[in-house]
Amino acid sequence: MKRTNILIAVLLFFQIMLRGQQKENVGVSPWGPQDQIGTLNMMTEDSMLQVLSKISSGKTYDLSVEYFVGMPSFHSLGDPGYQYWLTHTPHGTIVDNPNGLGEEMNRKVSYTGDAISMYTHMGTHIDALNHFGLDGKIWNGFTPEEHLGDKGWKRTGAETIPPIIARGVLLDVADAKGPVPKNYHITSQDLQLTLKKQGINLNSGDVVLIRTGQAEFYEDASHYLDNYPGIGLEAVKWLVEDQGIMLLGADNLSFEAFPPEREDNWVPVHTYLLAEKGIMFIEQLFLEELSKDKVYEFAFIAASLKLRGASGSPLRPIALPITKKK
Repeated sequence: MKRTNILIAVLLFFQIMLRGQQKENVGVSPWGPQDQIGTLNMMTEDSMLQVLSKISSGKTYDLSVEYFVGMPSFHSLGDPGYQYWLTHTPHGTIVDNPNGLGEEMNRKVSYTGDAISMYTHMGTHIDALNHFGLDGKIWNGFTPEEHLGDKGWKRTGAETIPPIIARGVLLDVADAKGPVPKNYHITSQDLQLTLKKQGINLNSGDVVLIRTGQAEFYEDASHYLDNYPGIGLEAVKWLVEDQGIMLLGADNLSFEAFPPEREDNWVPVHTYLLAEKGIMFIEQLFLEELSKDKVYEFAFIAASLKLRGASGSPLRPIALPITKKK
C-alpha cells in the first residue's frame, strides 16, 4: 500500500509539472510571413462599414484616461514616469524675447509652449506585437538579430497598427460579480456569467473590453497599482480559441493579474496573446461611464500614434452605442 501511494504521488507530481511547463511557441501568422498586425487582419472595409451603419446614438464615450505628473506608471520596473514642462510662458517670452519681436509685441501676443517625456506604455495605450516574445522571437518568427535596430523594431512597430473600427463589447465583471478582490484572476466562468447577466453574445472579430473597476482609483496611483485584479490565462484562451475575438482591453495597469499562474513565465497572458496568437491588447482604459449607462455593445473606434519601431503607443478610443440585434 505504501509503495502504491508513493507511485501515485510521483505520477501526480509529473502531471502537475507537465501542465506547468506546457511548451509556449511563437505563432506563425496565417496571414503570411510578412504579417505584422496579427488578428487586426480580421477587419475589412465591409466589417467596418457594417458596425458603423448600426450606430444608434450621437452620444460618444471617451475610453481614455488623462496624462498628468504623478499618474500611474511602471516605475517599479525602471521605466520613466510622465514628465511635463513649459518651454514658453507669456511672461517668460517678454523677458527672453525668443522671437526677436520685442516687448510690445510679446505683451500683446501671449505665447505658451510645452513638452512631455513618457514611457510608451503609460495611460491608455495599445501593446504592439513586438512588446513581448518567447525564446528570442516575437510574433511570426521575427528576431531582434535581424529586425531590431538602434532606432527600434523594423517589424511589428506601433506605426503598423491600423485605425481600429469594430464591434465593441463591454464585459462589466465588476458589476456582474461585485467588487473584484485584489490579485483576482478573472475566469471564463466569470465572463460567461457577465455575458448572461448583460444579455449579449460575443461574435468573431469583436473588441472585448473588461471592466475590473480599477479605473475608479486611477487618480490615486498607489491605490491603482496595489494588487490589482486582472484576467487569467484560462479566460483569455476561452476568448481567443472559443470566441474568436480580435482585440482585448481592460481598465487595470497591465491587463493580466499578478502573481502569474505559471512558474516559468512571469507574464503568461502577455506572451500568449502577443507572441503566440498575434493579438494586441489595450491597457488602462476608462470604462466607468459605459458601465454607469449600461452600454454593453458599441462601435469601437480608435487610432494610435504612429511611433516607428515602438513596442506600444498611446491610444484614444471612443465608443458609440449601436442598435442591438432583434
